[in-house]
Amino acid sequence: MTTIRACWKLVRALAHLLAGVFTILLWFPAMTQPQRQLRVQTWSVGLLACFSVKLQVTGKAPVAGPLLLVANHVSWLDITALHAACFCRFVAKAEVRRWPVIGFLAARAGTLFIARDSRRDALRVVHHMAQSLQSGEVLAIFPEGTTSDGGKLLPFHANLIQAAISADAPVQALAISFIDPSTGQASRAPLYIGDDSLLGSVWRTLCTPAGVTVVINFGEPQMASGRNRRSFAADLRASVDGLRQS
Repeated sequence: MTTIRACWKLVRALAHLLAGVFTILLWFPAMTQPQRQLRVQTWSVGLLACFSVKLQVTGKAPVAGPLLLVANHVSWLDITALHAACFCRFVAKAEVRRWPVIGFLAARAGTLFIARDSRRDALRVVHHMAQSLQSGEVLAIFPEGTTSDGGKLLPFHANLIQAAISADAPVQALAISFIDPSTGQASRAPLYIGDDSLLGSVWRTLCTPAGVTVVINFGEPQMASGRNRRSFAADLRASVDGLRQS
């Protein structure tokens, strides 16, 4: 019975992904930017529902920029969950652009892609991020650079934090966690770490009987106030860690 339910959820999720593709191809060109942002947010809420993932937001989600969001990274669902809570443009690894369907949707939603091993590309992205912040946008990054098991934060890479300093824009820390609603404990189903395959993590999530609750805890925006990118990144990491445990 669990397998049948999981297969039905998967069919719904695939149909929702394809609906997203058609929306971008057919209706996005005629939409204003605020309409596109609302559609992305509504679509993201719908995709979470396809996977039986409920969204719980604490703290104050941003409604306008300029703002840089800084979050921990534990799952392939992180971007969808954050998009469901508020619209933002993500900075993601270049490999995501090559993912079937997902890469197309991410690119059309305004994601900035970065080649993580290229210092020159990092400088390009930081410059683009600073320009976007100066124009009033909300951006989001995962400074750990990869997913973790949610038990402990990895060190934060400071390079992308420079964009907020250069643009004199505030930064808002937030924490993402996944909870098993039947136990109230952390759920490992959506984790995507180590030797996990994306399909394996997706299937675990689909097979979770009680579903999953994703909790996004927003902190307060803060300015660099004279801190360099390394000290600012360290303080932001402490803020994210505190939000994870609150």
